[in-house]
This record gives sequence, structure tokens and C-alpha cells, in this order.
Amino acid sequence: MVASSFDLFKIGVGPSSSHTMGPMTAAADFAARLDAFGVLDRVERVDAALYGSLALTGKGHASDRAVLLGLSGERPATIDPDAAERIVAAIRESGRLMLGGVHAIGFVEDRDLRFLQRERLDFHSNAVTFSAFAADGAGLDRRTYYSVGGGAVLDEDAIGRNAPPEGGWDVPHNFRSGAELLAMAAESGKSIADLMRENEEAALSPEAVSAQLRAIRDAMAACIDRGMAVGGILPGGLNVKRRAPVILRTLIDRQERALSDPLTVIDWVNLWALAVNEENAAGGKVVTAPTNGAAGIVPAVLRYYERFSPKACPEGVEAYLLTAAAIGSLFKENASISGAEVGCQGEVGVACSMAAAGLAAALGATPMQIENAAEIGMEHNLGLTCDPVGGLVQVPCIERNAVGSIKAIEAARLAMLGDGTHRVSLDQVIETMRKTGLDMGEKYKETALGGLAVNVVEC
Repeated sequence: MVASSFDLFKIGVGPSSSHTMGPMTAAADFAARLDAFGVLDRVERVDAALYGSLALTGKGHASDRAVLLGLSGERPATIDPDAAERIVAAIRESGRLMLGGVHAIGFVEDRDLRFLQRERLDFHSNAVTFSAFAADGAGLDRRTYYSVGGGAVLDEDAIGRNAPPEGGWDVPHNFRSGAELLAMAAESGKSIADLMRENEEAALSPEAVSAQLRAIRDAMAACIDRGMAVGGILPGGLNVKRRAPVILRTLIDRQERALSDPLTVIDWVNLWALAVNEENAAGGKVVTAPTNGAAGIVPAVLRYYERFSPKACPEGVEAYLLTAAAIGSLFKENASISGAEVGCQGEVGVACSMAAAGLAAALGATPMQIENAAEIGMEHNLGLTCDPVGGLVQVPCIERNAVGSIKAIEAARLAMLGDGTHRVSLDQVIETMRKTGLDMGEKYKETALGGLAVNVVEC
């Protein structure tokens, strides 16, 4: 089914959409479920068991903090990152947690939050099971949730808070493949962005669609700006320095020399991508695009369009976001956007493909050129592993976003040099990505058990 732009672009917190936002949402949903069933005030203890990738890299991805915050009633879109620190510190100091924000229970983290690294549930590697108990030990409720990528959550009945209702999303253009999307554009004479906008307007007014797109754009811009302003060392123990503020000062100091260096534009794009992902690694406010680990690519390429395209305009920004979302929807429907399922090709690779298509659309490309740009963006990220050092969304994730942003710009420009005809289709690349993910060893899928994660000595 077609995913909404506002499912693919969600405002939340770092460092991970799957491992931070997903568990927080799941925990908050479980607390709300207890309240809806009228048993919240009877709960004495809650047990949270994390499985698979969620357990293996959960602490590096702040899944422990996310569960504490979610059980406290906090949600990714509305949480104040500064307040979050105080809530977590209070729980750990007192051994008490305000379940759903209203009912105090004991919570001993070593006992009640378990990382079952050797166990994996069948449906998805990112799984968490919550169990609630009364004072006499009787079970009040038990529920398993799956964090399936991009902050989306499904419960054990495959009906999650962030998922479309069963039966699909009732939209006028329900494309399921790149070929269908191109056929709809050709038959209607409309752009991909127009088709996606009409889908959004099935649920929202035109004004509301534009307002939400502006909110996404503004949140992306704010993340870049904060990332360029804040220095220091990123949390987690790797002692990774935030480079964006230093790079910004260097670029400003070199403004005169930049006039003779056409590649300075690349330095600015690198800066913007690094700024977002350093902010994400610090647990700041970001926009999943389509995930947190790949959150820097779409904003960096969007700012490239706004700052360096002589014809940049608000309509172009909307076309960029809507087209990027249409492409992201195809990957989500036919493959995956979860690093725990298909490796980093499903995160940075998909983000690169989305940004390439969005940029081509904003620059006036035809639907065929846009599809070609999206195909190029993914084709040259096939096989990209997810091997975070220390289980943190820092190395190689931060730099990977900078490189992915440049690839996206290159993909758009390369596609626009042609007429849109090409040998390999976007659908073929998406299917190749899916199969590559299936063939990829588990140690390369967000477990920190292979690749750079075991070949880089932690200091």
C-alpha cells in the first residue's frame, strides 16, 4: 500500500528510529493500552524484554532510555529532549516510574528491562514484549511489539499506532511499483508530486498538506542549524567529536578562496549532512527520512536545492518532499527501510534514492528521469551493511550520510543528462535490494557483531 509522506517523514528524537523511537512508541502504546483496559491503577510491576537486534545494539541506540520514557507516557514527536534526561535520571535514582505519566510503580532496571541478545522472534529482529503484573503477581496484560523501521511500530496483531489501518489507505493513486507510478503519471499527465499530493488530500485539506510539509521542512532546517551550532563530544564512549561547527567556521573563513573552487558546494552539503546526524547521535530532534540513521541525506540535499538552485521556490520544496516520499513508499512496500532487516542499504541507500528523486523533481525533471534518479541512487548503495561501532549511530553512520548526500545529487544530475530511458528499472533495483538483504549475514544487520563494529578497536 502507498505510505503517506507523513509516515515516512516523522518528527522525533535520535539516535535511532528503529531502536529509539520505535521502542518509545511501543512502550507508550502499552501504557495507554493498560489505561484503556481499566487496569493501569492495578499494575505493580512491568517487565520489558528486548530481542534480537533491539537487544544487541539497544543500549548504544538508547533503547533502554526509550522504554523508560515510553512507559512514562512520553512519545517521540512531543518529547522535550532536555526533560527526557531529567525523567530518566529520576527513574534510575528512585527506582520508581510514573506509568502512563499518572500511576507510580516500582521499576528496577536490572530486573525489569531485559536484553535477550541470544533470542530473536520470527516476525522481525526488532521486537519487545511488555508484561504487566498486579501486586499478587497475577498477569494483567502482555503484548509484543515490532519496530519495523522509520519509527513505525506493529503489535503482535500487525496493527500498530504508526501503521495504516488494515485493508489499506483509501487513496486515488494506490501505486505499488515504480512501473505503476510511471503509468499513472503518463496517463494523467501529472507529476509524481501531484499524484502524491492528491493522495495526501484524501485525508487532509490542501492547506493542511502544505502546512505539514512546511513543518517537516522547518524541522529539518532547524536540525541542521542546531547541529552546526553545538560542539563537544557525542555521548556513548567512542569520544567522537562533533565536527559541524568547526567545518562551518572553516568554510566561512575560506569564502574568498571558495570563489575559485567549484567543489566548495560539496563541502557545504557534507556539512549539512554531518550536522543533522551529529544532532541525531546526541539524541536531539530530527526528522526520520526515512530513518534516523539516514536522517541527514534528505535535509542536506533539500538545503542544497534551496541554497544553490537559482529557481528554488516553496513549490519546489513541496515537490521535493512529496516525490521523495513516493519513492520511499515503494521501498517500504516492496523491500524494507530497516537496517535490522536489510542492512544500511535500507536506510542510507533508500534515503539517497529518495533525495535523488526529490531533487530531480524540484529541478523540473520528467517522471522517467525521476525514476531513473531514484534507481541510480539505490543501485550504487546495494549491499551496504549496517555495522555500527559500539552499537552507536556514529561510526560509520554520520559520514555515510554525507557521502550519501553527494551520491544523491550526482544521481539526480546524471539522470537529468538523459531522457529517462535506462536499462535497469527502479523496481528491479528494489527487488535486488530486498534479496541482497535476505542473503546478508545477520552480523551485518544492525547487530554490531560484524564489519567495522568488530574491526575497530574501541578506546
